[in-house]
Amino acid sequence: MLFKNIHFILIRPQLGENIGAAARSLKNFNFENLRLVSPRDSWPNKSAIYTAVDAKDIVHKSKVFSNNDQAVSDLDYVFATTSRSRSVNKKIIDLNEAVKIIKRQNILHKKIGIFFGPEASGLSNDDLINANYLVNIPTSNKFKSLNLSHAVTIFAFELFIASKKFEPIVKNLYRSDDAKKKEVNAFLYFLISRLDKVRFLKPEEKKEQMIRSVKNIFHRSSLSTQEIRTLSGVISSLIKYKE
Repeated sequence: MLFKNIHFILIRPQLGENIGAAARSLKNFNFENLRLVSPRDSWPNKSAIYTAVDAKDIVHKSKVFSNNDQAVSDLDYVFATTSRSRSVNKKIIDLNEAVKIIKRQNILHKKIGIFFGPEASGLSNDDLINANYLVNIPTSNKFKSLNLSHAVTIFAFELFIASKKFEPIVKNLYRSDDAKKKEVNAFLYFLISRLDKVRFLKPEEKKEQMIRSVKNIFHRSSLSTQEIRTLSGVISSLIKYKE
């Protein structure tokens, strides 16, 4: 398995030491792509560089983004780790199934992102919007919360082990034209702006939840670029017809 298309994304990481330890684990298992969304402390971070030891090159070349949409704009699939039940309509899979899906999509040269939440609270429901799947890393029921760098280590290790195993792939079962997250989000911006204009997003106190639900519907589906274009055309045609 080639790992150049797999990106580990730390959402609002709080401790430079955890970022450095995560970078070290990535290098242990032949990964090199680390992305950070709004790290709490100043960046570059000396603690992260110090903790990374010989993986400081991964820290130095890590990409920093101000929000999740920017961090996933060029990706095809996003997996978000979670240790608790969620009130979002997303499929929750275990780590083993996630590794199999990532392995299949990676063979097709899809760009994949894996979300890890901040140390204190984990990922919020808003953080999950861009995710295609939620991934549960199995732990004891008595204590489910994993340290950030440990979660990264476990995920990277499982992908590394899977790369050593042969698994026949029937390529024609998988599409090669899945829409990038940037395309999906651009369509959603267009759709939501039109829904707002026709006053669909009412009452006001439920507006944010309604927007989140609409976004989750489309990010949960694996839409192709052509399907995104078709949906945009359908909505544009309805607008012109009404006008």
